[in-house]
Amino acid sequence: MANPSIRVTVIGTGYLGAVHAAVMADQGLTVLGVDLDQAKIDALAKGEAPFFEPGLNEVLERAVSSGRLTFTTNLQEAAEFGDIHFICVGTPQKAGSNAADLRHVNAAVDGLVPNLTQDSIIIGKSTVPAGTSKALEERIEEIRPRNIQVRLAWNPEFLREGHAVKDTQLPDRLVVGTDDDEVDARIREVYAKQIEAGVPYLRMDTATAELVKVAANSFLATKISFINAIAEVCEQAGADVTALANAIGYDERIGKSFLRAGVGFGGGCLPKDIRAFMARAGQLGVDDALVFLKEIDNINLRQRQRVARLAAEMLGGNVIGKPVAVLGAAFKPDSDDVRDSPALDVAATLHLQGAKVLVYDPYAMENAAAAYPPLNYVESAAEAVRDAELVLLLTEWEEFTALDPVALGELTPARRIIDGRNVLDPKKWREAGWTFRGLGRQ
Repeated sequence: MANPSIRVTVIGTGYLGAVHAAVMADQGLTVLGVDLDQAKIDALAKGEAPFFEPGLNEVLERAVSSGRLTFTTNLQEAAEFGDIHFICVGTPQKAGSNAADLRHVNAAVDGLVPNLTQDSIIIGKSTVPAGTSKALEERIEEIRPRNIQVRLAWNPEFLREGHAVKDTQLPDRLVVGTDDDEVDARIREVYAKQIEAGVPYLRMDTATAELVKVAANSFLATKISFINAIAEVCEQAGADVTALANAIGYDERIGKSFLRAGVGFGGGCLPKDIRAFMARAGQLGVDDALVFLKEIDNINLRQRQRVARLAAEMLGGNVIGKPVAVLGAAFKPDSDDVRDSPALDVAATLHLQGAKVLVYDPYAMENAAAAYPPLNYVESAAEAVRDAELVLLLTEWEEFTALDPVALGELTPARRIIDGRNVLDPKKWREAGWTFRGLGRQ
């Protein structure tokens, strides 16, 4: 158990902040979570996550009931609470630009620093452009109380939605950007449990630490778009991209992860992070270095268009009035996040083309309905599929990958399906009488 005398605040309680605060408190630290959204704070204070993340409610309940985790909407209270402050606010894409919007990061610093009552360390975890920490250090120096020392470090997060609790408890690495030995020592105290468990601790300068996250996300996006581009070639060549991906994945220099062709990536991180990375490279005068990321983005968006076109093709070239079942709304399984969701994008496209689209997702229905209210939402996969002329599997929930093609075929005489995630067995579905199409498959 970590030292409960270590008191930390976590500013921002979205996917990153809520999980970070809960796990840190569950591991023994005394934690105050801060957010401006009163409804979110009220839910968290009752041990209830305001979003779906496997395992989070259990950790929250333990942390809150222990008394080590509390919440507030007051940054002045946070400034007085402890001497280590994590910034975990969102950095969305700026309206009308590819650049990251840093207003929430700046607001957190501006609201916290002038109210500090003791020497403090601010640790940024938000994904930010290179150079942000330097600008923040200058801002902190301007607004800090003259008798208070404030030092800044950067500690990027690498959480996967759906696995965020485990990724916080035992991350695959801890990246810390600081040139201050005392700050480094305090951060090691905070992460003592992870370090004792053998998690690699990588110390570097803040500029490099800022770049690690966006570089990692850009590489993952590149792998996904690479195999999706190859899938287009496979379709024309009569090849099977799944067999191809498996074969090249045996090369340890390549690996098998992120080599499953499909409808593409989405969510609140990869799309906006690669765009912000391109924008920052342009500001630094090296935009040519990352020009390939533009094509990565284009390939990803093109996958959604390809699925919509394939749907029209399977419906005889005209989707108007045709009932279409869309299985999945979240951008990935084990999450209710629909931000930039490929599944919802395809569903909305077919709806605009005149199809009667019925959407079902195990956990993301409420968020999907708020994001795309014109679509029809139903309470089960069976209800979505019944009498549908086409079924699209667009989020690889286990509930969908385990569907019985024989039983499902009894609900829809048309028996047409697009596997937008390449997770089904084509042979099994075709033997059950389905017309089966996958991306990049024969």
